Amino acid sequence: MKTLVTKFSSAVLLLLLSFNLNAQDFQGQAIYQTKTSMDMSGWGGGQMSEQQKKQIAERMKSMLEKTYVLNFNRSESTYKEEDKLAAPGSGGSRWGGMMSSFTGGPQYKNIKEALILQEQEFFGKSFLVKDSLPKLEWKLGSESKQIGQYTCFKATTTKPVDEMDFMSMRRRGRGNDEKNESEESTDSTKTDSVATDSTTTKSENIFDGVEVPKFVVVTAWYTPQIPVSTGPGEYHGLPGLILEVTADKTVMLCTKIIMNPKDKAEIQMPDKGEIVTRDEYNKIMKDKIEEMREMYGGRGRGRRN
Repeated sequence: MKTLVTKFSSAVLLLLLSFNLNAQDFQGQAIYQTKTSMDMSGWGGGQMSEQQKKQIAERMKSMLEKTYVLNFNRSESTYKEEDKLAAPGSGGSRWGGMMSSFTGGPQYKNIKEALILQEQEFFGKSFLVKDSLPKLEWKLGSESKQIGQYTCFKATTTKPVDEMDFMSMRRRGRGNDEKNESEESTDSTKTDSVATDSTTTKSENIFDGVEVPKFVVVTAWYTPQIPVSTGPGEYHGLPGLILEVTADKTVMLCTKIIMNPKDKAEIQMPDKGEIVTRDEYNKIMKDKIEEMREMYGGRGRGRRN
């Protein structure tokens, strides 16, 4: 018995020593497939035909279904869309270029410094949006499931939604409809997928009849087998790498993990672009959208003061 305890203690000691020796070189890469569903029924202020809505939905498909790469070490990470060639006949990417102005660019997180930086190009100008990492109050659950070869545990939180979050925009009043449908359902799993606060914030000067929820419920699945407190996008703060996230209409699912790759990606803080806060960047977006409304959409609809 004494010999067994000694062997066990030695194995633990070797494991700890190995962990400490490799701590500085520890690095990994995770690939995530993301998909966002979007209700087009309230778009265009009632002036768009169903055919026009279908055309826009098809054009938006590449934006709503993406592949991202997360490169991480123990305290830092970068998260950006996987590089890919444009589809033949897509012609232009005038549409894609315009829509990319409303979606997030490459992102850098530093857990120790509670810092998040996002590179963003908005109508030809480069910005670096700088903020503190959001404080997420996670509730850890005992429920588990397997994602690939990793055992994952469930955690939930409620987080505020950025007022200019294009992916969370919906027809005005839709949040209340979704909540009522959720309350009437007897399927308890629905509370894990999409949940919104019944109180919503109206998006100022964006699209008529469109709103953004103030809060969404987030369900995450993390694995303690990879002991880093990070995940896709702004998500962090759990005792293990986050492999799956469901937040509002978006699902992020890890499909591949490479630990300590031979060709390690460089993880460094970006420094290009005009540094602005999230609030400052949102104001820049609002002003530009209002300018576009004045130029192209004001006549016949009445301009706002």
